[in-house]
Amino acid sequence: MVIGLLKETVDDNRVALMPEHVKDLLKNEGLKVLVEENAGIASFINNDDYKEAGAEILNKELVLNKSDLIVKVNGLDIETIKNLDDKKVLVSVFNPFHNLDKVKVLCEKQLSSFSLDLIPRTSSRGQSMDILSSMATVAGYKAVLSAASNNAKFFPMLMTAAGTIKPAKTLILGAGVAGLQAIATAKRLGAVVYAFDVRTAVKEQVESLGGRFVEVEGAIEDAGAGGYAIEQTEEYKNKQAQLIHDHAVSSDVIITTAQIPGKKAPLLIQKETIESMKSGSIIVDLAASTGGNAAMTKNNETIDYNGVKIIGNSNFPSELSTDASKMFGKNMSNFVKLMIAEQGKLNLNFDDELITGTCLTYEGKVMNERVEKMLN
Repeated sequence: MVIGLLKETVDDNRVALMPEHVKDLLKNEGLKVLVEENAGIASFINNDDYKEAGAEILNKELVLNKSDLIVKVNGLDIETIKNLDDKKVLVSVFNPFHNLDKVKVLCEKQLSSFSLDLIPRTSSRGQSMDILSSMATVAGYKAVLSAASNNAKFFPMLMTAAGTIKPAKTLILGAGVAGLQAIATAKRLGAVVYAFDVRTAVKEQVESLGGRFVEVEGAIEDAGAGGYAIEQTEEYKNKQAQLIHDHAVSSDVIITTAQIPGKKAPLLIQKETIESMKSGSIIVDLAASTGGNAAMTKNNETIDYNGVKIIGNSNFPSELSTDASKMFGKNMSNFVKLMIAEQGKLNLNFDDELITGTCLTYEGKVMNERVEKMLN
């Protein structure tokens, strides 16, 4: 079987497989790997690196035509999908809840597609393939560095001959993987860190990293939500809004990470709160691509509202492309191995919960129930 690695066509510096992952996959003697020319150049990987790993370098058209299984970070564009034959297998991040038109085309072409952002996060086996956690780690780290470089104040407390500098107060909204990484990074830089999450189970994790957990009573939690937050009652939202407002207006930096799969990101920072914040404060909104957690957020833009700088960035992993690609590629190669038997033969075992849970389309049908409901 032939695996094809494509170069990213959107504004993304990552690559879906690094040479080390190609070399690992080629231990299966029945496999061959084709790499689009300059696929890894934005991650500082040249064509010769892939050749040394055992891959063949070709142009995009040849990679698409000759490959049986095609891997990419971001899902292929609709026009490219329309030109593929129905025997191709695609593995990527299709973000199907927000790209329903693309899902329809995948069905029409009867392509087998697997979206790594759907991988079941409740499975311990799936942890080594969980690209959401990997990329959230990168985003949480980079968000703090971005905030620190844009802030007009030091993060740590400093004792100087010119007086004492107070540490920056940082508020993290959402203590998932990105939030926890942000807490750890901000704490290392010396900030006083507060964190909020509707899931009280993360309180211990927040505190173990040196953060102070902001708790709102009455949160609804669902063990079957796969580690994600769920919708809350109006009474809870009102309590939450007031508490967040109180902390936000005294914070120097706010980093928001809260998202709900398939839905618009919850609005956590109201316009009135932003208007009450100190001039020079920073908001870094990692949920910008799904509407943002802050009222004034604009995706892929940095705006200044009454002296408060709001950074809407959902693509921080692209800015740390080398390590982000290393992590993404390991997740990708681990998943691809599940799909391949000995002698390089394709083996789509739908008795495997990871294969079933990650499958987006197969034989003209949408295999994910949540995506199917959104289409109907």
